Order: sequence, then C-alpha cells, then structure tokens
Amino acid sequence: MKYLFLKIFLLFCFVVLFGCNSDYTVGKKRGYFKIDFPEKAYQEFDQPGYPYTFEYPVYSNIIKDTSFFESKPENPWWINIDFPQFLARVHVSYKEIGKNKFDSLVNDAFQLSYKQHTYKASAIEDSEIVTPNHIHGMYFTLAGNTATANQFFLTDSTKHFLRGALYFSATPNEDSISIVNDFLKKDLFHLINTLRWK
Repeated sequence: MKYLFLKIFLLFCFVVLFGCNSDYTVGKKRGYFKIDFPEKAYQEFDQPGYPYTFEYPVYSNIIKDTSFFESKPENPWWINIDFPQFLARVHVSYKEIGKNKFDSLVNDAFQLSYKQHTYKASAIEDSEIVTPNHIHGMYFTLAGNTATANQFFLTDSTKHFLRGALYFSATPNEDSISIVNDFLKKDLFHLINTLRWK
C-alpha cells in the first residue's frame, strides 16, 4: 500500500513537471471583432428635382424615404443613406422654409437632439457649422449608449433646411460601435462640407 501511494505521488509529480511544455497564458480580455474599413472615396448625389446636392461614400446606397412613422414623408426629398456593411443609416430630411417657420425647424432640431436623448446620453455637445459653400448649421455629438451619436442640420435660413442623423441597427453600445461611428463621422463631415443648394 505504501509503494502504491508513492508510485501515484511520483506519477502525479512527473505529469505536473513534464506534462506542460508550453508557457502559461492568461485568458484574453473581452473584445470586439476586427473591422476592415473600405478606402474613402465619394460620388455625387445630384438627382433632378432635388433642392440639394452633396457627395456621399461609394460604399453606401441612397434610398428614397417612403415612410415617416407609418405615414408619408412631408415631401419627396427625404432620403436614407445606407451603409449595409456597418448596419448604419443616415436619415436625411428636407423642409422648405416658408411652408415651415424657420424658428420651429431649429427648435425641432434641438429638441430631437436633446429632449429625446438626454436620458441615455452622458453628454451632448453642439457646435456651429459653417461650410466652404457658406452654409450654416449645427452639429450635435451625443456620448453614451444613445440610438444616434451624430446629428446635424444645415440651412440658408430663408429657403432650405436639411437635417441628418446617423443611426445603427444594433443595440446602442458606445464601446462596440465607437470605431465605426468615428469612421462614418468623417463621411458625415464630407457630406456636410460638400452640400450645395440648387
């Protein structure tokens, strides 16, 4: 019995000492999938009848918006810019000043950015926009687990008012979408800086 215990003990020591010939590694930290981003390239959106034109990424698709909360959009110039590989969409709405009061349109843009997202956003920053084409507006950056982290409006304050918001078709998680959000934010700024009224 004594020798059996000694043999088992020696076998255990042998396995422990010589059983592992590789270095010990600590478990990997949790992370997210690596995303391969396309090269930045743009094309012009200049459709007949639309009161605006701009440049948008070649890796996105423009689709006419046909519904607004189960009703028809106010006018035929509302579009969506889809980024299928990122499950993202920029909703672009356009309103004519005159048919709509300028102050109401600006107030609505601020409310849509602040009122609807304050309970989820950890911070909301707005910054004034002046484009190379002398178009003015406001850009809203929302931090936290919000449905949208980027919203903007552009206007000439007399005739045209265009609003855009970037949404992801995923559960809001600032950490997991931040790298894609940063990538698409550059595309939003390109759209903004190339926008012209017709």
